[in-house]
Amino acid sequence: MSTRWYPIYQRGNPQLRVFLPNFWMKLVRPTEEQPANVVTFAVSTEMTKYDVKNYLEKIYKLPVVDVRTRIALGETKRDQTYGYVTKKDDVKYAYVTMPKTEAFTFPDIFVNKAEKQEKEEKSLDESKAGFRRFLDRNKKRPGTPGWYSI
Repeated sequence: MSTRWYPIYQRGNPQLRVFLPNFWMKLVRPTEEQPANVVTFAVSTEMTKYDVKNYLEKIYKLPVVDVRTRIALGETKRDQTYGYVTKKDDVKYAYVTMPKTEAFTFPDIFVNKAEKQEKEEKSLDESKAGFRRFLDRNKKRPGTPGWYSI
């Protein structure tokens, strides 16, 4: 059953209503090494493997050979103070196998990550050097608070 709100029926033609399924799919980076033609998706728990196959073939025009699904149990956690148990939602994973001629590589979204990390390390080194200069300047005056400097 869909949770979407649809417009009320109106007399006359044409009926300007489109019924959309309440399905969603999210591309997931695999935790283990997989063949190049296997793609992992987190999907809506109501989707069957046939729904996943039709979704990818009809909407994205991807050739699909096989679909395997599994439901991962949500994480349970006990509250330390009150003792009640909370549980996260279960997640359904779909492993989609494409033909051997197709190869999927996970997109590298964070291309400038190395440059950004170098810049952050440089600013961290500068702040460490400034703090060392501050400590060296106040080394000859023990017991004097840090805000009381020249």
